[in-house]
Amino acid sequence: MARNVYIWQQKAWPKFIWDDAKILNHLSLARKIQGKIIALASDVGLETQAQIFVEDALKTSAIEGEKLELESIRSSVAKRLGLSAAGLSTKQINVEGVVDMLVDATHNYSAPLTVVRLKGWQAGLFPSGHSGIHKIIVGEWREPGEPMRVVSGKMGKEKVHFEAPPAENVPTEMKRFITWFNSNTKVDGLVRAAIAHFWFVTIHPFEDGNGRIARAITDLALAEDESLAKRLYSLSSQINHDRDDYYKILEKSQKGHLDITDWIIWFLNTFVRAIERSQILIDKAIFIGNYWKVHAHIDLNQRQKKVIQKMLEYEPSGFVGGMTNKKYVSLTRVSAASAKRDLGDLEEKELIKRSNSKGRSISYFLILNSRK
Repeated sequence: MARNVYIWQQKAWPKFIWDDAKILNHLSLARKIQGKIIALASDVGLETQAQIFVEDALKTSAIEGEKLELESIRSSVAKRLGLSAAGLSTKQINVEGVVDMLVDATHNYSAPLTVVRLKGWQAGLFPSGHSGIHKIIVGEWREPGEPMRVVSGKMGKEKVHFEAPPAENVPTEMKRFITWFNSNTKVDGLVRAAIAHFWFVTIHPFEDGNGRIARAITDLALAEDESLAKRLYSLSSQINHDRDDYYKILEKSQKGHLDITDWIIWFLNTFVRAIERSQILIDKAIFIGNYWKVHAHIDLNQRQKKVIQKMLEYEPSGFVGGMTNKKYVSLTRVSAASAKRDLGDLEEKELIKRSNSKGRSISYFLILNSRK
């Protein structure tokens, strides 16, 4: 072909097609692992949910090359989930919009997707009306002008990876997309999430923020599929990990025919990997939670609780080198004498055991099979 024919230029657009036989095994695996993590939902507390939201906000921005401050995200997430860290300040004003969007997409999954909601999300991403140093249109669809293109390379040697539909088409395109999204489609919920992500990012309705909003729409579709107002995994984190492949499969699928089988398979496999990564975090949180339940009757001071928590976070491999008097002092900011008394008390209560070393080389390890 003399020039690219993009998927939205096909006469049948947006009547996507895919091969059910090719996606069946991938979909079955995705459903299986999704079922396992949903079964753990009741054991996932606010602290773990907060960690996942923080990761989601951090990585969905990182995909677009935007670096957000971790502490600002934590503060913003804590405030929305009602956690104690809400007293911390949020230094970056654009953090609030990202977190608001992600929390809204998950907690309000039953609310319909609307033009107002989408435009509000986009405006929240750019509270100053700028993307970097560039003034952009916020809270509205992009306006007619230069073609909306995804490009790379140096000036004069740019490579065009994709060109979106003309701005004049956006209102009609978005009306059709929103109608489809809010309809009682018979498409499998995970496949629907894959289509929604691809369809929205292909329309590219805003001047900026389209990728982040596409991933929020995906979170919304997944929460709706799971009927769960909890985020148990971060798809954005996995996409960021596989960022090069993400852009490659998007570019490949946006050119030519309406068959998006390869995109759906890639999405389902990424979904599985996202849950597998999150499973480690959730298993650790459940393990720590169960530990404290078992030992809830044992009276400990705040220093001891902090140190035991730190040691638990390193399981199952164990705290490197064990807990020493010096490490205890460093973690709790107490005197060596106080550290020695605290460690001795923990040993007496059979929460830790000492190594065979003597003198300053003495180190302690958790007793994980204690059920006192």
